[in-house]
Amino acid sequence: MTDKDFDLTRRAFIDGVLKATAAAGMAAAAPWAVSAAGAEPAAGDRVRLGVIGTGDRGRTLIRNILKTRNCTVAAICDNFEPHLSKGRALVSPATPAFADHRAMLDAGGLDAVVIATPLNVHATHVLDSFDAGLHVWCEKAMARTIADCSAMVRKSQDSRKVLQIGHQRMFHPTYLNALRRVKAGEIGPVTQIRASWHRNTSWRRPVPSGATDRQINWRLYRDVSAGLMTELATHQLQVGNWFLDAVPTRVIGSGSICFWKDGRDVYDHVALVYEYAGGRKFVYTSLLNNARYGCEEQIQGSKGTIEPELGRIYQEVPPKVLALQRMQEDVKRGHKRTVPIGGATWFPELPVTTPGESLGWGEYDETMLQFEGFGEAVRSGKPLPGLLAQAYHASVASLLGEQAMDRGEAMTWPTDLVTV
Repeated sequence: MTDKDFDLTRRAFIDGVLKATAAAGMAAAAPWAVSAAGAEPAAGDRVRLGVIGTGDRGRTLIRNILKTRNCTVAAICDNFEPHLSKGRALVSPATPAFADHRAMLDAGGLDAVVIATPLNVHATHVLDSFDAGLHVWCEKAMARTIADCSAMVRKSQDSRKVLQIGHQRMFHPTYLNALRRVKAGEIGPVTQIRASWHRNTSWRRPVPSGATDRQINWRLYRDVSAGLMTELATHQLQVGNWFLDAVPTRVIGSGSICFWKDGRDVYDHVALVYEYAGGRKFVYTSLLNNARYGCEEQIQGSKGTIEPELGRIYQEVPPKVLALQRMQEDVKRGHKRTVPIGGATWFPELPVTTPGESLGWGEYDETMLQFEGFGEAVRSGKPLPGLLAQAYHASVASLLGEQAMDRGEAMTWPTDLVTV
């Protein structure tokens, strides 16, 4: 892609964000996106970022940082040499590389730190970076415990440093357009969101020579990760809180190691119900042995359903079609359906099968826009509005769900959280 091509793609992407957020109420619902897309990166020295963690995700972040107009990768760090070597291949040969994050922080020359390490060390890396006087961008989920999530928020506030967490759906034009249409009342009051993240994979990676299983497959062990809840569910819990414009009041759930009995100790199958004020619900499942229904959020109101991951909106009552006309259309398509002939006939409730309407869809670099917004936040010393609260509450919800499954009892929303 040439620079000109990238300019056009970037402009189209940002125009999509601006268009989606221009409607009434969107400035309050997605202030971070309005702020990030509306501020063209200022000319001048690029914000110098040190990246801790150059595994698969860390290298994806580096590629996005290198696309931005206002940030540069000024140092990289990883304690696993093969990952550090792959990170070096993406940046200038002059970029300093470290095996220890403290050595990178002590070397100086940075404005901010990007953290893409295993979940159980996020809090240590974030707090050490704040102590070094730096701003922080950290991958979701925030931390392994609710207490550590709260400590990270409190430290950000006390040090007056920016803390931004990677929830890219909050910058995605399709999600923003879906929220705009919900706010406009197109699907009526939202009373339930069904969300799923289903895969058919062990989630286990091959362990290269010189590495340990826990280094490579850290997502499968409880002392490091909450598995499906922190690595996948936290994305969709953020979407649930966002579209319901609230946090849950309590959660019940069940988790099990149902299929992959290979020594892991995190669940490979979870099912939870999050309750919100007014009787509204977020119903969530995630599993690792069936991919039929994939990743999706179904945002359901009395007038329709929005599925942002697929980019579609469906009206609850589709336009009426005469039976004879419908039969003619079925014949043309080679479809068959049961025709009742006389007497009482029972049919199950059938799903709406209309194709729906597109919300607009495309391949976007929403992670790139996150970093451009982060760069401007670092320059001004002011975080993008509303972003940290969304991330904090999503992480708390994911860890509260883990507790509900472990204890086999309903868990109520904590009352001692930090005010963001």
